[in-house]
Amino acid sequence: MLIVDGSHLEGGGQILRTVVALSALSETPVTIDRIRAGRKNPGLAPQHIAAVEAVAATADARVEGLAPGSERLIFSPAAPSQKDVSVKIPTAGSIPLVLQAWLPVALRAGGTLTVTGGTEVALSPTIDYVDHVLAEQLRRHGASIAIDVVQRGYFPRGGGEVTVRVEPSRLSPIVVDAEIRSCGVASCSGDLPDHVVRRQAETALQTLDEAGLPEFPATFDARTGGAGPGSSVTAWAGAKGGIALGRPGLPAEDVGRTAAKRLLREMELPGTVDVYLADQLLIYLATSGGEYSTHTLSLHAETVCWLLAEFGYPVRCRRNTTHVEFAV
Repeated sequence: MLIVDGSHLEGGGQILRTVVALSALSETPVTIDRIRAGRKNPGLAPQHIAAVEAVAATADARVEGLAPGSERLIFSPAAPSQKDVSVKIPTAGSIPLVLQAWLPVALRAGGTLTVTGGTEVALSPTIDYVDHVLAEQLRRHGASIAIDVVQRGYFPRGGGEVTVRVEPSRLSPIVVDAEIRSCGVASCSGDLPDHVVRRQAETALQTLDEAGLPEFPATFDARTGGAGPGSSVTAWAGAKGGIALGRPGLPAEDVGRTAAKRLLREMELPGTVDVYLADQLLIYLATSGGEYSTHTLSLHAETVCWLLAEFGYPVRCRRNTTHVEFAV
């Protein structure tokens, strides 16, 4: 059985999510010790439990230690199989981070996952980023992924719901070049006046236009009937994105402007993918081959590279003066 120190490097939930995914893909039993040991509230939180439950259901895994606050988990999987799975995060915990653990495993056999929780929350990609940046890059390499946002969910109440359907997929090597094949702005809200999404999008588009990028299509998604109010903007161009979340007292224009500026910043920096997508794609790069680059070796990417090597999936990481290259 492989033993992993859950406090190493990034030392947070990403280790847990990556380990259970790699355990299921390689059918390797694993023990994770000291889970989130250095965090203010160490151990498993609700969104981490939901991620483990999703992968465990897909891989018929035996799990020990799956409880709130647990700092030790034993995960013993069988081979992934096609399953229809449903998990609930009883908080505004991140649905996209649950998908981060489940998706590489589900692509092996196909299946469906319905998750309730937060669709757009702090310290996490938005569900629109997952769809238009991460999943879109995987689709371009052979993945069949359909994402249905049934309801938006925001901090602090959550209450969002997302269903993801995947078909068994054999990915081609993950080779990402600098060509922009898709771009857009998604302006979204829950239980707020309709003008919020328009104002967010208009300011994002104006910011991009002033930077010489005038051809961005915009989509508007103003929901009602959710658990609580909130808003977000996701802007993307190819394999790079920028996101921003609304909050009480923050003008809608500031949300749109921030998302656009974050995208522009990523587009100005070297590399074919943004710094956040770089670590999210690593598990697919390791299992399917390929190459891409970004501008900075983040702690998250360094952590995933370490874990991949522990499971026998080494990735070459070469740091240059201006960028970082990942390849298999």
